Amino acid sequence: MLILCLDTSAIASAALVNDDGVLASFATEDTRTHSEVLAPAVRELLANAGVEGTDLDGVVVGTGPGPFTGLRAGIATARTLAFVWNVPLYGLMSLEAVAFDALADARGRNLNEYVVATDARRKEVYWARYAVGDDLPHLLEGPSVESPSGLPPLPVYGRGAGLYPDVLKAVEGFAEVQPTASSLGLIARERLRNQALSADTTPLYLRESDAKVPGPRKRAL
Repeated sequence: MLILCLDTSAIASAALVNDDGVLASFATEDTRTHSEVLAPAVRELLANAGVEGTDLDGVVVGTGPGPFTGLRAGIATARTLAFVWNVPLYGLMSLEAVAFDALADARGRNLNEYVVATDARRKEVYWARYAVGDDLPHLLEGPSVESPSGLPPLPVYGRGAGLYPDVLKAVEGFAEVQPTASSLGLIARERLRNQALSADTTPLYLRESDAKVPGPRKRAL
């Protein structure tokens, strides 16, 4: 199995994942240049790995939640590449990547449930609640967007927790973790094996756009 995974819900990232794990990856901390850096990164990943887009078994894209501009860049790129290469396209909620990163630590702490959270700006977080599974985390609630004080009183993994340590039970060592294509690709690989990965790439904005259609012009007196 060889899949290309993209995620732009927070940072811009891309990864090639095969049966052995992450073959190659790219990530940038700049949250303002998703559309500029993503396509060149994909081209370089494929070239360095010596594979063509048509060799892929699928393209996976993180569907958020996240801001409009960032999500559009990743999802539009994934849809275009999958169409051009004629390979299957799959969508996966971006918070799953953080939940996957947190799973081993949650097991080590003997947790039954935990929360993952990322920065939603406006003094809010995107979050979801998970149960600790045998192989993969299991979504129990979410995704949602709200103020940190509204989250369940559980240990919280991810950048959202790091921003509000006085309110949330941030887990040490995970306060800066963002969704990445590498982690998303690993969980997508397992779900593909179990035929449990959706083809739905509808973006999870969770908020209305700040951009508004102008109203009709006022009549001149």
